[in-house]
Amino acid sequence: MSIELKVEMSALFKSRLCDVRLLSLDVDGVLTDGGIYIGDNGSQLRKFNVKDGMGMQRVRDAGIEVAIISAGHCAAVEQRASMLGIVHTRTGVTDKLSELRDICALVGTSLSSVAHIGDDVNDIPVMQAVGCPISVADAVAEAREAAIYVTNRRGGDAAVREICDLLLALRQL
Repeated sequence: MSIELKVEMSALFKSRLCDVRLLSLDVDGVLTDGGIYIGDNGSQLRKFNVKDGMGMQRVRDAGIEVAIISAGHCAAVEQRASMLGIVHTRTGVTDKLSELRDICALVGTSLSSVAHIGDDVNDIPVMQAVGCPISVADAVAEAREAAIYVTNRRGGDAAVREICDLLLALRQL
């Protein structure tokens, strides 16, 4: 099945997206809507979008590595990544760029072949270092300014799927 490109993309974004070998994702505000549910016992819950999960599986099947790098530490993030077969998952991270460099070394790619989707100021150092910096529609202004593309969708509302579909569509052209 062919995915039709129906989104306006700059030539720069399209070119860089074509070179992506690793898709790096923040969690809170990107894979989720940024809300955290805290139970009476102190447990934390996050809601993930199944469309994002299917998108991540499809890009992995197309040969693009996927990594999740989050400052937050929550067992639910690791469980979701495991359910999707994502082996490059880092939580409780204070230096996302350092972790991403390690992942790049493991998969044999460079930062210039990475797309990172972020939403807040702690994603900006990564966004400034990668070849294809992306923010979600409801990201803070600084993250949107650091991006070469801002998704039409909000974090947790299939914004990651939007990018996954674009990655797949560009490979079918």
